[in-house]
Amino acid sequence: MAKVLMKGNEAIGEAAIRAGCLNYFAYPITPQSEVAEYLSKRLPEVGGVFLQGESEVAVGYMIFGASGAGERVMTTSSSPGISLMSEAISYIAAAQCPAVFVNIMRGGPGLGGILPSQGDYFQATKGGGHGDYHLLVLAPDGVQEAVEMTMQAFGLAEKYRNPVMVMGDGMIGQMMEPVEFPDDLKTEPTNKDDWATNGMSTRKSKKSNLVKSLFLDPAELNQHNLNLKAKYEQMKKEDVQYELYNTDGDYQVLIASYGTMSRVCRTAIDMLKAEGIEVAMFRPKTLFPFPEKQVHDAAVKDSCKCVISIEMSMGQMVEDVQRCVMGKKPVEFYGECGGEIPSPEKIIEIVKELIG
Repeated sequence: MAKVLMKGNEAIGEAAIRAGCLNYFAYPITPQSEVAEYLSKRLPEVGGVFLQGESEVAVGYMIFGASGAGERVMTTSSSPGISLMSEAISYIAAAQCPAVFVNIMRGGPGLGGILPSQGDYFQATKGGGHGDYHLLVLAPDGVQEAVEMTMQAFGLAEKYRNPVMVMGDGMIGQMMEPVEFPDDLKTEPTNKDDWATNGMSTRKSKKSNLVKSLFLDPAELNQHNLNLKAKYEQMKKEDVQYELYNTDGDYQVLIASYGTMSRVCRTAIDMLKAEGIEVAMFRPKTLFPFPEKQVHDAAVKDSCKCVISIEMSMGQMVEDVQRCVMGKKPVEFYGECGGEIPSPEKIIEIVKELIG
């Protein structure tokens, strides 16, 4: 399959179309506005629907409406925009509707800046909105994985009838890389007739479907939450994704990193290896479900002296790493935010300080 050079944001838009998504609603916000710009031209060519909402709040509920009707639907935004959609995301999760959200993160908190960040880890993995719910969160390390994970996201959303988030940073949205669009990642739409509000005449049924998130009876609401929890536990069993780098032999330090930050770490590890210093990396591809057992097993190896979580944040994923390591090895943290990205040389300096 031939590769084509594309900007990350445009490749994400094309990947959604290749995955069978013909419904896209969005509101512009940097550094991801090119997704909407691309799809505003591309979707009409394939019989799709592009609509710019009056706000991110409105877009969130447009997504809810389309997903409740059983349509493949996606939106893209950046950090403050996702915040404004959080109420709708909670409703979509509670109503068990499939939808795909892409967050190309920018610096925060507040208005912050438009440069890359990983400061939305808590927002994505710990709910973000109200109530007990989770998104399945995919974290690509570059444009090719952003394409693949966007395509995978629609199948996962329908498998679990749950929102799925693809979470990249501003670099992924703005960089250009050669990509291909694998045909085998497109999934056939699941049968939605038993739950979607897609019209009784459409499904030739005398039974009406109701999509809701309101449960006034306490016992019924409790059972609903237990059902949702069981679904999240299923995600943990069936759809954890991760990468281990340089873990075959002995290593003194285990780096935990994700997204484009992990690519910088990989370069640092190769440079350290050339000096005779062995360092490994654990990269979660799913931030929820987090690869709990896998990071624990990599951390407790006898040769490993400590674990360090390296992030473009002030320390968010490090809490999950600490939880998984369970105190069996020291867990350190290094992070920068504001748009400045730690260099391989800086990571090498930190590692050397850790091993004395």
